[in-house]
Amino acid sequence: MKRRDFLKVSATGAAAAAAVASPAIAQSSPEIKWRMTSSFPKSLDTIYGGAMEFAKAVAEMTDNKFQIQVFAAGEIVPGLQALDATSNGTVEMSHTVSYYYVGKDPTFAIYSSVPFGLNARMQNSWWYQGGGQELGNEFFKKFGVIAFPCGNTGTQMGGWFRKEIKTVADLSGLKFRIGGIAGQVLQKVGVVPQQLAGGDIYPALEKGTIDAAEWVGPYDDEKLGFQKVAKYYYYPGFWEGGPTVHAYCNLEKWNSLPNRSSSENPRVFSTARCAWSVCRKSASFAQLNHRTPRMPGRTITPPSGSAIAPISTISRGFATRKGRIAS
Repeated sequence: MKRRDFLKVSATGAAAAAAVASPAIAQSSPEIKWRMTSSFPKSLDTIYGGAMEFAKAVAEMTDNKFQIQVFAAGEIVPGLQALDATSNGTVEMSHTVSYYYVGKDPTFAIYSSVPFGLNARMQNSWWYQGGGQELGNEFFKKFGVIAFPCGNTGTQMGGWFRKEIKTVADLSGLKFRIGGIAGQVLQKVGVVPQQLAGGDIYPALEKGTIDAAEWVGPYDDEKLGFQKVAKYYYYPGFWEGGPTVHAYCNLEKWNSLPNRSSSENPRVFSTARCAWSVCRKSASFAQLNHRTPRMPGRTITPPSGSAIAPISTISRGFATRKGRIAS
């Protein structure tokens, strides 16, 4: 099934679910209008589009009484300030990745992805069945927000490099766009991590401000044009086995919602999250073979074992020292 057709089918399924649920939810609810700031540019129809699908599903399930307007990175605040804007009440919601905020507390990483950590299925299982939701929102409460998973990219690619990486020594001094705890781990082998929002990566890679960049996978990376300015494309992204994207709500705004204590609002948010998660995977998985012919002269390969082994060892030791992240 083609990607666009799949998205249409998925959207139809979400609408059907909404048709069943909306009457009961909408009857006793006043009209609500919120703003959601995204960490992503509009050009990324998968990740940014996820927020749009989320907002659409919430509207449909509440008979348009709960409307969420989505803004791309930079329209209200820069992409990496999305959580702050939600926490301080500039907006009611944000769509972002928690590991962008490890500078505030490294614990943020575990709710998205850590090197050699959980895959997408494990992340969801832990969140919904293993106590992750309770632990996570107890932690997020300190920052004045509550979180709802809003998609998962699945295992990512390792990134685009301007030069070939043969041994771990080739990483020394490499300016690499990479976020979260992974950047801190790779720093131990000489990498100079750079945390940039999605829309800022291509100009930096093109100008040589950075030497390499990881984002998501073939579909999204091609959208941003990395294949035009870097030759070597490595896989997999062992630091992102299944990173969760979250929809964050300002906690005060969440607590002021009608029916918040019942199952209705959580059910609306959870169902909307599921609607997009399926769509997202359709666009990210199985894209490599389809995209390879569009990348002539590019090398798509796994890194050498000699480069990975020491990073794996460092990663485990790093997690142990950061007791809040260790398993």
